Amino acid sequence: MPRRRGPEFDLKAFLGSAGSARRIVEFRRKEKIFSQGDAANCVLYVQEGTVQLSVLSAAGKEAVVGILGPGAFFGEGCLAGQPLRMGNATALIPTRLLVVEKKTMVRLLHEEHDLADRFIEYVLARNIRIEEDLIDQLFNSSEKRLARALLLLARYGTDGPPRRLRVKVSQELLAEMVGTTRSRVNYFMNKFRKLGFIEYNGGIRINDGLLSVVLHD
Repeated sequence: MPRRRGPEFDLKAFLGSAGSARRIVEFRRKEKIFSQGDAANCVLYVQEGTVQLSVLSAAGKEAVVGILGPGAFFGEGCLAGQPLRMGNATALIPTRLLVVEKKTMVRLLHEEHDLADRFIEYVLARNIRIEEDLIDQLFNSSEKRLARALLLLARYGTDGPPRRLRVKVSQELLAEMVGTTRSRVNYFMNKFRKLGFIEYNGGIRINDGLLSVVLHD
């Protein structure tokens, strides 16, 4: 006889609630979530807020390697045998995370196909994003890299047209993300504003025209 299946796994409910070996944790603005060298023992999912991922060199220089918003997983290196965190994670604004212990995540990925599909889809998409970021750093000008960073922060193409950035970012942070100086970022931001690609009004609003900077050869 075929084995009877249990109730359909409710992915949205799982990612929105706490339970055995998983918990919901809230972080204040600029509060550290984990530090480079901490034990890698759980996977985290962003319910609300924004998380900055960064790495620190032996010389003490910090580089921003990612900005994550709602719907993002991170810390999954523990599933591949990573014993320690390879970088830092910080809440840029008040942030709520679902924290799932490693053993629980491994079991659920084997048992719950909806969760596994969602997780694999996210990891593959992020790998593509990392490749694009590398190509961007190697071949594009700092102006193009800044335009692309702003579009990504505005979640261009994911949930409607570009809009006001959901998190307040300083020019210093943008410079770290792009790999240039604050003065260059300031120059290009003023240029984008004069061209109507961005607007300042209690924050930064991104307009569709900014895409032309990325697409222009």
